[in-house]
Amino acid sequence: MHSKAVLFDFDGTLADTAPDLGAALNSLRAEHGLAALPIETLRPFASSGARGLLRGGFDMPPEDARYEAMRDAFLSHYDRNVCVGTQLFPGIRELLAQLERRGLPWGIVTNKSSRFTARIVAALGLDGRPACVVCGDTTPHLKPHPAPLLHAARELQLDPAQCCYVGDDLRDVQAARAAGMRSVAVEYGYSANDHGGPHRWNADAVIARPADLIALL
Repeated sequence: MHSKAVLFDFDGTLADTAPDLGAALNSLRAEHGLAALPIETLRPFASSGARGLLRGGFDMPPEDARYEAMRDAFLSHYDRNVCVGTQLFPGIRELLAQLERRGLPWGIVTNKSSRFTARIVAALGLDGRPACVVCGDTTPHLKPHPAPLLHAARELQLDPAQCCYVGDDLRDVQAARAAGMRSVAVEYGYSANDHGGPHRWNADAVIARPADLIALL
């Protein structure tokens, strides 16, 4: 998998954001007189952001008439404590350093809003290091649409086929395939049990830990 750049999903792939997303959801549950849920219960929903957390904490789909108000309330809670318990997954810091030593640019492509992503990237000590950061509001479309990945390739001035995309969710693999990029699914992310698990997503490769990516490259 001889790529000239590596692009990463954010939540569940680079950063473990579930503690802060779960805390925001539990604050919202408290407002509605409900008990807090364990973070491990909420972790599988974290990759889908507000939509996933509201489903996990309130069994509320986007079609619910209350959804928009509840989503805005959830995001307000999250905005107040966006990077308290969030940290990079074990091995990610070392992986990024290895990519940089090899002269391989890396970037972030996430469905997360830029107002949260930029603050978390800075708080994690990554500010200025990604070659590109494409967020959920950068293009008119969210993954699994290929537009965010194609936007990243344009910023890197590379053909999409020269990039690989690493993610923890089926839609990451679908977006990479639609964009013409190689796809790498991770086993350690939030969606490891969804749709039969990453080995059934038809990714070009599956890795168990970040260090495994270096062997692929």
